[in-house]
Amino acid sequence: MKTRQWLLNDHPRGRPLKDSDFRLVETEIADEPAPGRALAQVLWLGFDPAQKGWMENVADYVAPMALGDVMRGSGIVRVVKSNTPRLKEGALYAGLTGWTEWLETDGAGFEPVHPDLPPTAMLSVLGTTGLTAWCGLFKLGEPRPGDTVVVSGAAGATGSTVGQLAKVAGARAIGIAGGPEKCRWLVEEAGYDAAIDYKAEPVRARLKALCPGGIDVVFDNVGGAILNEMLGEIATGARVVICGGISRYETGTMPAGPENYFNLVFRRATMRGFIVLDWASEFPEIRRRLAGLVQDGRLAFRIDEQQGFEQAPATLMRLFSGANRGKQVLKLAD
Repeated sequence: MKTRQWLLNDHPRGRPLKDSDFRLVETEIADEPAPGRALAQVLWLGFDPAQKGWMENVADYVAPMALGDVMRGSGIVRVVKSNTPRLKEGALYAGLTGWTEWLETDGAGFEPVHPDLPPTAMLSVLGTTGLTAWCGLFKLGEPRPGDTVVVSGAAGATGSTVGQLAKVAGARAIGIAGGPEKCRWLVEEAGYDAAIDYKAEPVRARLKALCPGGIDVVFDNVGGAILNEMLGEIATGARVVICGGISRYETGTMPAGPENYFNLVFRRATMRGFIVLDWASEFPEIRRRLAGLVQDGRLAFRIDEQQGFEQAPATLMRLFSGANRGKQVLKLAD
């Protein structure tokens, strides 16, 4: 049988993504899976800003990508034929699929979808984004009741989860996002106490007004000027969590060091980065707790679903224009 795949066609270092960075091909795949393997159809693909770093080969926590490789990414699959006890025919699983319509797999790294939540929850609140939010906030941020937590990139899949988890921990949550619609969603649906529209408001002045006692936990997904403004308003003993740097993804270069970094000394604060895979052994328990919060109505998540396999490159690019609303996914099949 035939399947379509998107291949890496260029390394987008130091520039925005282009259509020519990807190449669509059609290839053959066996109708019958080999012993110990299963044939699966990809139903949804998930998208994260980190995928551009993988394409650039600047992220050394994953294997480098060579030109001609199937574009790396996660997805939800339905098992059509199985010759392995790991995967049941007809069942849905989440894992690293790559940008392909069909694949043969031994099931390593695939997890069954949650039986009581939409399958795409495994790409969002129960997937890497939710796990990243949990680990970054609770392992490094250590929010305490009454703390003020400020999140940049707050309307994204990870950022929106961080703010809600901060509220569960008894903290105040303030989000920074771009545009009135995103800021309104943060307050009205994601439960943030306040939101700052960095496109229309002076960030530093708004932080001063909203955080008169300083910021206890910074959760940064942006870097650059926004991180600098937050560092200028940290409280004594603050914990600064560096999760992402979307401000550098379009240039491929690191921004200049934040001018306000020495406030870490004045405030006896810490600033740490992390890779969520460091807590992989805890993922099953964290997923269980996240699912419980969703089912209790204390944790909302938002899916931005595009349609059609041929739209995969354009769907990834949505992350860097700010077009997405919540977790970006692409539906390939029913």
